Amino acid sequence: MNTSKITTKYAFLLAGIAFICTALSTGVYLLTKGRIDEVTATQQRQLLQEVVPTSYFDNDLLGSCKIVNLPDAPYLNRIYIAKKSENLTAYAIQATAPDGYSGNIVLLIGIQPDGKVLGVRTLAHKETPGLGDKIETRISDWILSFSNKLFSLENEPQWAVKKDGGQFDQFTGATITPRAVVNNVRQSAKWVISELAKSPEQLDSFSSCK
Repeated sequence: MNTSKITTKYAFLLAGIAFICTALSTGVYLLTKGRIDEVTATQQRQLLQEVVPTSYFDNDLLGSCKIVNLPDAPYLNRIYIAKKSENLTAYAIQATAPDGYSGNIVLLIGIQPDGKVLGVRTLAHKETPGLGDKIETRISDWILSFSNKLFSLENEPQWAVKKDGGQFDQFTGATITPRAVVNNVRQSAKWVISELAKSPEQLDSFSSCK
């Protein structure tokens, strides 16, 4: 058997192995995709319910997701619309604070149309362990300090860390992280009671997340 025949033989062999591996990988993906999607959706619903209690809605909150793309509010990412008996009760807003100590901090914020913050959770961050990571509920209950606080244009100066004259605690040795979070929650709440309240029909112009 000459060299060219040996090369061709092994080329076909490798191609066959690659095809089998690809087929197996595709089969496993197709078999598990439904389960993965189901688990992901369940986790997302649980997070949403942490910032918008189930008593506030009877619609599919996860399915109400819309992508927010506004040049004047680049910190807004997504909005979920909570309704009870077809009446609007609250929003869950995914927003990004770009000014964390180590970069972006992604938040999920539950807000009533009147500006009452129902809850805030941290979805993603790269803050310093032992300092900035206190924005996670598994580390600290600091993020819970937003719950049930009413934002208004009159009390806006209070929506800052104490070092800046506001009502929210900062962390010892780490002010940048809580400041970024407080500012982002304030911006989001202000957008709800001012811009969204003035023109709620803009929700219809947002694209669905699906």
